[in-house]
Amino acid sequence: MNTTRSGFARFVLDNSLLLLAGTGAAVVWANIDFASYDRITHPLHFAVNDVGMVFFFALAAKEVFEATLPGGALESPRRALSPLAAAVGGMALPALIYLALTWARGPEDLARGWAIPCATDIAFSAMVARIIFPVGHPAIPFLLLLAIADDAMGLIILAIFYPSGALSFVYLGVLMAAAVLLAIALRRRRVQTFWAYVLGPGVLSWAALYYGGFHPALALVPIVPFMPHSHRDLGVFDERETHQPDTLNRFEHWWATPVQFILLLFGFANAGVPFTEIGAGTYYVLAGLLLGKPLGIMLFSAAARLVGGDLPPGLRSSDLLVVGLVASIGFTVALFFATAAFPEGRALAETKMGALLSFVAAPIAIAIARLMRVGAPATP
Repeated sequence: MNTTRSGFARFVLDNSLLLLAGTGAAVVWANIDFASYDRITHPLHFAVNDVGMVFFFALAAKEVFEATLPGGALESPRRALSPLAAAVGGMALPALIYLALTWARGPEDLARGWAIPCATDIAFSAMVARIIFPVGHPAIPFLLLLAIADDAMGLIILAIFYPSGALSFVYLGVLMAAAVLLAIALRRRRVQTFWAYVLGPGVLSWAALYYGGFHPALALVPIVPFMPHSHRDLGVFDERETHQPDTLNRFEHWWATPVQFILLLFGFANAGVPFTEIGAGTYYVLAGLLLGKPLGIMLFSAAARLVGGDLPPGLRSSDLLVVGLVASIGFTVALFFATAAFPEGRALAETKMGALLSFVAAPIAIAIARLMRVGAPATP
């Protein structure tokens, strides 16, 4: 009995189902009594979005950083070319489609949300990919690498294009320099506890971003590379990492479960949108994700092959189409981008609904995979 409960709990946590539960509760409550929902959740926004999500983005940054280490998929330009090209295409085309629709049909104020359909939700995309493709199929690691590269570029976009307030480069420069210098000092003194990096450089970095006008949820992103870490990458989300004793992996092990509860609160605090708020922004986000993602991934992957890049052995064009559809699930990151792009109001509500409805990409991808007989064991 205990084993069954443990297995069920692991399944829930590994597939971010707590986020789905929080999102579902928010949508139901908001459509029954939006006033009471807003009254309860509005005070949560700062604690969840500006503080709690620090650790979500830190775990994403950890995977990005490790992929650049020896043995990692992003170690060299040649190895990184295909997933990086796919990620660029999967961000550029959705943004262009979104902007084209806002320019052609309006309203113009929606144009600020161009980055929302650039997002790919790693957890849910991976979950759907595992439903479609058998264990060991090259489509799964390719999707994960694409999503990691997508996240890396998304963090840059968030920092540059979506400041959270008036910019102050004095605060940013002074406090961030102090954070980095302290992180270097801790590393040189061989400090092994990750709490020293979180509570020292992490807090300084959060203050630098917050008072500098940038989104403080990125606070640990510049600190993660300074934590003592393995010298080689074992693989994207490789289970062997659970046995690694280095500081960075211990940080991930400790925070992996709390982050799932942070995501539950994130979904609950941010996803409550009445269905009456479906509008132009909803359709623009969905068009960018459902059309732009697969087209961009396929076109830019083809371009990468023209200049010497190769798809992983056994990954066919039909597999790549399904990967593109699975990557269209924006969800968590798209929802976060929406809250960063717009203040409370119509534009935020409409684009939030587009982020939430992007989960429709999952049944579409599964149906197309079955029609095209995608998912059979690959032969190199």
